[in-house]
Parts: sequence; structure tokens; C-alpha cells
Amino acid sequence: MKKSYTWFFCLLLFSGMLTTCTQQQSPEEINENLENYDPELKLQELNITLPEPPQPVANYVNGVRAGNLIFLAGKGPKRADGSELRGKLGTDVTIEEGYEGARLTAINQLAVLKEMLGDLKKVKRIVKVLGMVNSDPSFVEQPKVINGFSDLMVAVFGERGRHARAAVGMASLPRDQAVEIELVVEVYD
Repeated sequence: MKKSYTWFFCLLLFSGMLTTCTQQQSPEEINENLENYDPELKLQELNITLPEPPQPVANYVNGVRAGNLIFLAGKGPKRADGSELRGKLGTDVTIEEGYEGARLTAINQLAVLKEMLGDLKKVKRIVKVLGMVNSDPSFVEQPKVINGFSDLMVAVFGERGRHARAAVGMASLPRDQAVEIELVVEVYD
């Protein structure tokens, strides 16, 4: 009966969106899978140091935990010096620059997760990503830009980093930032 409720919740939560709801693993499977699972070591291997998490710029919080899911607010490509990658893809910003901006956004979101969880080993799976790209109306390569985010999630979390995703163009984004990305993460209890 519990699995039926899980599937029902997933259908309600993500109705109309392509997503995957995984079955519950046994404690033995979780322990076995955790032995070689170390996202923070992966970050070191990738030469990535997590910054201080960017603070909300309005009346919201960086993330909300509901059960074993964390819903992270949208973040953008903010650099350690406070500057941001700004402009429209297709006119001011190249696909390569946008990809790096999405990768930087992933690093910022990982910093938020680390602050919330204390240890990135508590991440069970990256579930859903919404990537928004500040786009010229003729620009149609949003997926190539958001791959900067997705590729880093897979590099850090392995198969647990593979996720359902939307990569969409926006007429504008706050402060003219090039990308904004939000995500849903499943965590261990």
C-alpha cells in the first residue's frame, strides 16, 4: 500500500512532466551503494571548492524540505566576487558561456545543499531540474546551455545525478542573469 501512495504522490507532484519515481531500496542495498559514494571527494577531484551559498534576494528561502524531498529555489550564475553572467543567449551570450553559467549555477546549488544537509552523501538522487535560459526569441538551443548543470550533477553524483529536466527559454530573468535553475532532490533520512 505504501508504494501506491508513493506513486500517487509522484504523479500529483509532477503531473504533466516526464520524471522518474524510484522504488524504495532495502537498508542493505542503501548501505552497499553508499560504500563507494562520496560526492564531496568527486568535487575535490574536479577541483571545485563550494562557495558560501548565495543568499535569497527577495522574500523566500534557498530550500524547503518536505519529507525526503528538498525543493531548491532558483539560483543563477553568481561568481564568488558577486558578479553574475548576464545577458541573452543568442545575442549577448554564447552557448559555451551559457554552459559555463549553468555549471556555475550547479556549484551554487551544491553549496546550498551542503549547507542544508551538512554532507552531500545524504543526497539519494537528483530528481527534477528546471532550467530557464534568458533567450533571444530566435534562440532554440536551451538544452545545450542547461547541459552545463546536468553534466556536473552526473559528474558529482554518478547515476544518482541523472534527472528529469526541462530546459526552456524565457523573455527575461531577474537582474538579466543568463540562466536560472531550480531543482528537486531526494535525500536519505
